[in-house]
Amino acid sequence: MAESYSGSLRSAIERAWAAIDEDRLRDLALRMVSIPSPTGDERELAQFLTGYLAQAGLDSWYQEIDDRQGNAVGRLAGDDTGKDLLLYAPIDTLTVGTAEEDVPYVGPALRPDMRPVGFLDGDRVVGLGASNPKGHAACAAVAAAAIAAAGLPLHGSLLVGFGAGGMPTNSRNSVTRANTGQGNGCSFMLEQGVQADHAILAKPGWFISWEEVGLCWFTVRVYGTYNYVGSRQRLPYRNAIVDAGRLIGELERWFPEYTARNTSGLVAPQGHVASIRGGWQRMAATSPAVCEFTVDLRISPRTRPVDARRQFAQAIDEALARLGDVSAEWEMTLSIPGSSTPPETWIVDSCRRAYATVTGAPQVLDEAARTTSGATDGNILRNRGIPTARIGMPRVTNPDGTEVDFPMGMNAVSLPNMVKLTRLLVAAAVDACSRTRDEIETGARGVVAR
Repeated sequence: MAESYSGSLRSAIERAWAAIDEDRLRDLALRMVSIPSPTGDERELAQFLTGYLAQAGLDSWYQEIDDRQGNAVGRLAGDDTGKDLLLYAPIDTLTVGTAEEDVPYVGPALRPDMRPVGFLDGDRVVGLGASNPKGHAACAAVAAAAIAAAGLPLHGSLLVGFGAGGMPTNSRNSVTRANTGQGNGCSFMLEQGVQADHAILAKPGWFISWEEVGLCWFTVRVYGTYNYVGSRQRLPYRNAIVDAGRLIGELERWFPEYTARNTSGLVAPQGHVASIRGGWQRMAATSPAVCEFTVDLRISPRTRPVDARRQFAQAIDEALARLGDVSAEWEMTLSIPGSSTPPETWIVDSCRRAYATVTGAPQVLDEAARTTSGATDGNILRNRGIPTARIGMPRVTNPDGTEVDFPMGMNAVSLPNMVKLTRLLVAAAVDACSRTRDEIETGARGVVAR
């Protein structure tokens, strides 16, 4: 164990580690994957997790947002002389798991890993969201259960939050409420009284991080003339779809410049074109008067949404000047600021101690850890004033060691990595909740940034 842990704290962590049930961890992940929870429809999974936390000995409750969406919250009470820790993970999946909603955008058909049916493949749990987010949420749940089973005397309370609406999506067509994603569940949880002194977020990436990008969405409308193919040769012809493609090409050349200009700290914010819409699919004989496309532009914690808007405006103006004859308008339709917790904050250092304890070596941030562009509910937590550290599991790899594709990275999780993350979460949570406020505040003053 790390030298930073005293004898009594070392003993407490080991007691909680001994209570980790690996079979239970595997079975929980399989069960969670097999409960569909696309954004806006997390109720069944959140209620299941509420029951799981109750059976593990935590006070737990279901937080209803509407009749289809809700959060699960648990509390293991301390004696109120310490600082409260929120162990948090979202529970909604990015895609739905049905051909009706996902195909053809995920591919020509749903692969087995894209369906909400959990199964084992060697030492992996596979199925929709098996890694992100459900494998991470399972680790948080089992970590809390192990601490409860160990019967440790805690100074700070351990809160466990499983939030709906964590994915970067607006509402699906079948959902009537407009704000079901973009951290809605986390925001609701905090508004409804679930508060802590600091938080640990379980999301992918086998390194401790303390900041992440935010995001701005833009809708760009390119204008042309409504026309008929039979009249193209004799009437004014300006195809909005063709001009949209030309403008998209200009933006694709600009995105790397934007990334280079805004890279700092642990983030390298990216941008891309996400969707395009123009014309009637039922009527190929006509061209539309307008074609619109959407852009997701990630932003550094050191870039405000209004500043990102100005950078995008300049890029559009310069692109239109180069093109010369393209007519377009645009608007920013969504913005979530990036966030950063000072790296010298006590909870970040606590997670570093846990990482060194579990791995036997201190963390060394590689290039991948310093060029992130993924946004999570960590932004909601930090921007609401809760210092937050993030830790997760590495993506699974192919047998030859190469990286798997995006969906498989979301939908497959290694059981050995789940055990490792659970042990880390246990060590960090016991460390955080076993100290008095004076101990943590004194320790925070002595922390050196790494």
